[in-house]
Amino acid sequence: MNALGRHLVADFHGCTEDLNDPKLVMDALEKACEVAGATIISRSGHHFSPYGVTAVVVIAESHLAVHTWPEYAYAAVDLFTCGDTVDTWKAFDLVKSAFGATRVDVKDMPRGILSRAEREKAAAAQAA
Repeated sequence: MNALGRHLVADFHGCTEDLNDPKLVMDALEKACEVAGATIISRSGHHFSPYGVTAVVVIAESHLAVHTWPEYAYAAVDLFTCGDTVDTWKAFDLVKSAFGATRVDVKDMPRGILSRAEREKAAAAQAA
């Protein structure tokens, strides 16, 4: 990858699983980390009343986050990883499957695209 990181921002529609279940949502993110090769640092979540779950898993390589609207069978999914060791698309596929999404809109955004001069300056600083 020519960037410092990859950021997948997705809308999952028509989800067939219970998006109002905080355990299901957090388990999906944790399993996504496992299959993608990410290192979990911490987890946080909140179950809203009457509907909705927010879950965030902070990883050594950045973060995975989900916000759900169960009443619309919809989840907003944010997967941001840095470096070359994590397969962000494997995490994406796991979460999509775990939620039973039937329609997905996703944007794949490279993050931290550096100029040649910036890369050379960073390499020189690391070598010093």
